[in-house]
Amino acid sequence: MIQGDQGEGIARTAAEVEAFLSGSPEDSSRVTLRPLTGDDQDEFIELTRASADLHHPWMSLPTTPQEFHTFLGRFDHVTAQGLLICVRDTGVVAGMVNINSIIRGRYQNASLAYAAFAPSTGQGYMSEGLGLVVRYAFEQLRLHRLDAQIQPGNHASLKLVQRLGFRYEGYSPGLLFIDGTWEDHERWALINTMISDGPWPPHPTLPTR
Repeated sequence: MIQGDQGEGIARTAAEVEAFLSGSPEDSSRVTLRPLTGDDQDEFIELTRASADLHHPWMSLPTTPQEFHTFLGRFDHVTAQGLLICVRDTGVVAGMVNINSIIRGRYQNASLAYAAFAPSTGQGYMSEGLGLVVRYAFEQLRLHRLDAQIQPGNHASLKLVQRLGFRYEGYSPGLLFIDGTWEDHERWALINTMISDGPWPPHPTLPTR
């Protein structure tokens, strides 16, 4: 059951996503976006279990109802949003993207975490979906910068951010705690001036000087 504040946050994100999608020109994108909700629990757990070999050792996603409840609770829809990438024609969930650590003020930055789901891999849905999230983050959320931290051996993820124009910024030993170990990561970033349609007007919380 979704608590009041979280339910309001999900509704707010749903409205933001809808505003972004409705304001975007019609294109040939095969995917769309929507926020992760409590109603997705059973399908999400089924997908993560089916994708265990795909995700290990790069990330650990919930495979039980309790883990899902804890995972969903991370998203307050102010500093973090959880989004699903869905196939437009069928509604099938092809992947997920978390916009984490949203910081306003002089920073206007967030970190992306993402995963494809095994039944839909190899069809380009993740590339299209992450591209949509990038535009949503810049155009609708008015962020200035997006980070992605990726383990050096995760070649599929590295190729994905490179296709989307992310820039390599460095290597950080022991950056994130994953599956019981502090793992090294490469740091990649994208700034809204690096997008062909950008930059967009700044968020109201950005200081004037």
